[in-house]
Amino acid sequence: MTRSRTRIRRLAVIASAGVLALGAMLANSGAASAAVTVTLNYPVTGTTHLQAPDGDLALGPGTLSTTVDVVTGAMTADLSLPPATGSFTELGFVPVKATTELIPVGQATGTVAKVGGAVAATAQVTLKITSLTVAGLPVLVGPFCQSAYPATITLASQPGWSPPVGGVLAGSYTIPPFQNCLLATPMINLTIPGPGNTIALTLAKPTAG
Repeated sequence: MTRSRTRIRRLAVIASAGVLALGAMLANSGAASAAVTVTLNYPVTGTTHLQAPDGDLALGPGTLSTTVDVVTGAMTADLSLPPATGSFTELGFVPVKATTELIPVGQATGTVAKVGGAVAATAQVTLKITSLTVAGLPVLVGPFCQSAYPATITLASQPGWSPPVGGVLAGSYTIPPFQNCLLATPMINLTIPGPGNTIALTLAKPTAG
């Protein structure tokens, strides 16, 4: 009877040790698989060329805050830019001046190459026109003059890019039609929307987040 009890106690101790060892293994496995991220905040300036009206908008200064999983290379980013004002011509001779905002829709997503740090990213933005003048005269556009749906911008790092130093991210996008611009809606949609628009963002040396 005593031997039987002793044997049961030994089995219980062995079982308890096995459970503790398994728990430690699972804990260590969870720690190893947890994401390891680095956040870098870049000062940003840039330009975007609007193909249809053949005009440029200066962008920035703003910020691009990026978070990268150093294990997988997955990246998310938040872009913040002030309103941008640019001038172009309508019908080839009527001067037009517009102030626009690029409003991010969610976070930009992409990847950072483990070797070399090349970046490929996609962002969605709503384009909003906040003021418009035609031939020097202000045109009412209202508070809700914006693209009917978000524009998708694809960006890729250019030669000379380095994550710890910065560089240029460039890409292209199509401007969707606009809506809710009062009586200016038809004129805007004849002038601005269309494919072939380009953007170049210059990122200066970042600070750690």
